Amino acid sequence: MGSSVPVPLATLFLSFLRLGLTAFGGPAMVPHVRKVAVEKNAWLTPKEFQDGVALCQAIPGATVMQLGAYIGLKANGPWGSLASFAAFILPAFLLMFVLTLVYSETRNARALLAVFAGLQVIVVSLVTNAAYDFGGKTMKDWRDGLLALGAGLFILAGGNPILAICAAALLGLVAYRGLQPPAGNPSAMAGDERAGLSRRGVLVLASLLGLGFAALYLADRRLFDLAALMAKVDLFAMGGGFASVPLMYHEVVELRGWLDGHTFMDGIALGQVTPGPIVVTATFAGYLLHGFPGAVVGTVAVFSPSLIILWAVFPHFERLRHNAVFQRVLRGSLASFVGLLGAVAIRFAWAVSWDVPAGLLALATLAALILKADVLWVVIAGAALSWAIF
Repeated sequence: MGSSVPVPLATLFLSFLRLGLTAFGGPAMVPHVRKVAVEKNAWLTPKEFQDGVALCQAIPGATVMQLGAYIGLKANGPWGSLASFAAFILPAFLLMFVLTLVYSETRNARALLAVFAGLQVIVVSLVTNAAYDFGGKTMKDWRDGLLALGAGLFILAGGNPILAICAAALLGLVAYRGLQPPAGNPSAMAGDERAGLSRRGVLVLASLLGLGFAALYLADRRLFDLAALMAKVDLFAMGGGFASVPLMYHEVVELRGWLDGHTFMDGIALGQVTPGPIVVTATFAGYLLHGFPGAVVGTVAVFSPSLIILWAVFPHFERLRHNAVFQRVLRGSLASFVGLLGAVAIRFAWAVSWDVPAGLLALATLAALILKADVLWVVIAGAALSWAIF
């Protein structure tokens, strides 16, 4: 560890609360997290931090959220992990809840309708850019492209995204037979002093989550169904927060019809003006469906499974990292998400009423995102333009 003395829980909580208040831009937050954990406080060594980034990119969940939990785990075991994780998401949850409350009360106002008409156009550009950016980072040759194309066409034909991910992972075993895992010491992390604590923490947290699901099942089947849906989204969202979008859209809009496509796109837009990962859209959907209890249940359920996975994988990650089978499965599943995001971008585009102003706004937004403009200011500027022109 960077420091052999456990970091106080209050220190971790306040540090990640401050980070959570400004956590815009997803992976762009990684350098800021590094500055706090490595350069300023020396909680981790540079090598430990890089190992954490690699781990969080290889498991489900929002990468930066998982990275905060990893740092807390290294700094003060499972309690430190919980403190960091909860503090990081708290600002996003509170702001999304307030925005959703305002949205639910005023969304029929004419000015607000104009703003959200423009924001839905911007969402098309956001998801298109996510597919482009994700593809640039994960696709290396024609095999990746073929799996992405197959997954995208499968979704456009009405297929289930989870089936597409599983199929791509299995096909990856065959397609990437020559893939060589990175060189290194496969036992390095297994001996970490926090590994034993994380194993016990998995049992405790999984038991608590199971009891929570059982209580919801007995008390309110609607909340149980919402929790089960969001947990499933989290379990399969490989590659970062945006990977949850096609899964949540399929489950909430297409499969169950709990929200219509336009409303879901409004939730995505609100998720971009709040700090934290885009998967906080679960707060938006939960509130619209079941009020404040739904917002809390949806949020907890959409983050908890990936935290358990982090704790479970942590002691064994170096072995997995150097395992050829794991690497082939991972690469296949990541390739499928490029296709899933592309398919959802097309679905969202179909839902928009296109005209010349809408087309120009979409192109301008996409150009700004490709040029690495801050997504928060892109969305705010787009909302202002929408109020003026729609």
